[in-house]
Amino acid sequence: MIIEEVIAYGHPNIVATHKSTFEITKESILTKKGDCIIGIRANKACKDFSEKFKEALKGKVLVKVILKAGNFEDHLIGYGDPRLTLSDDVSIVIRKSNYVCPRTLLINASKAACDINRNLISHIRRSKDPIQIIFMIES
Repeated sequence: MIIEEVIAYGHPNIVATHKSTFEITKESILTKKGDCIIGIRANKACKDFSEKFKEALKGKVLVKVILKAGNFEDHLIGYGDPRLTLSDDVSIVIRKSNYVCPRTLLINASKAACDINRNLISHIRRSKDPIQIIFMIES
């Protein structure tokens, strides 16, 4: 199994209402227009994942994702794709669609920002607890 972990933080402006994506970013400023963002000040962007993980993603693999903050968590799945470049050095985007750009980590995901557990989103919005995002690929 290949496991990668990203740590990010919440912000009062997190609304998480986007219907087709969610994003984690290294940026520290967030406006309410960023309706796909669920975490800021992340310790990784697409470019920062291990080479082993990035190579595995190019094989259309199933990836299990766990989102945790405080006592709340949610789960989803997404897929890798040979078209992924994983070259963005600021953001990670998970997409329900099969669109690919340098910020895309997973496509055909089972959830977007609007689908994530609302208790988790509420906690992320008002808490200083870190958000743990775990990506798992069965090998």
